[in-house]
Amino acid sequence: MPNETYQKALDTLRESKIRITPQRQIILKYLINHDNHPSVDTIYEALKKEFSNLSVATIYNSLQLFEKLGIIIELPAEDGGIRYDFFGNPHFHAICENCGKIIDVEYPDYKSLEQSLSKTTEEQTGFKVRQSHVEVYGLCKECQAKLSK
Repeated sequence: MPNETYQKALDTLRESKIRITPQRQIILKYLINHDNHPSVDTIYEALKKEFSNLSVATIYNSLQLFEKLGIIIELPAEDGGIRYDFFGNPHFHAICENCGKIIDVEYPDYKSLEQSLSKTTEEQTGFKVRQSHVEVYGLCKECQAKLSK
């Protein structure tokens, strides 16, 4: 795990006067170290052995707090639930319409793209943008190969 990324996330919590509990730390570390865009249940299953007093409610509440602070984002899951993604380095997502895989796509001008989308939205609608997520949909390499047979 890039220590700088973790420290930046902790700084965000401190600046917001949020107590940094061991549970919040372990959840943050998991999100930083895994690109699997996990659900609450996935995080719980991965961490329950290491941290026996971690509850699903604690994970859910921590994720809601992290999302509110902009540390993570929520993504819709193919089953109708929600998955989570660490957003320390803003990026967009490529989502497979066949298998539901979500792939992070680094884009050097992401911040300017996001600003442009927000500005255009506000100019055309008067809508005050709080947050945005860019997603593109299509077929991943594996599904393309399977479907071409």
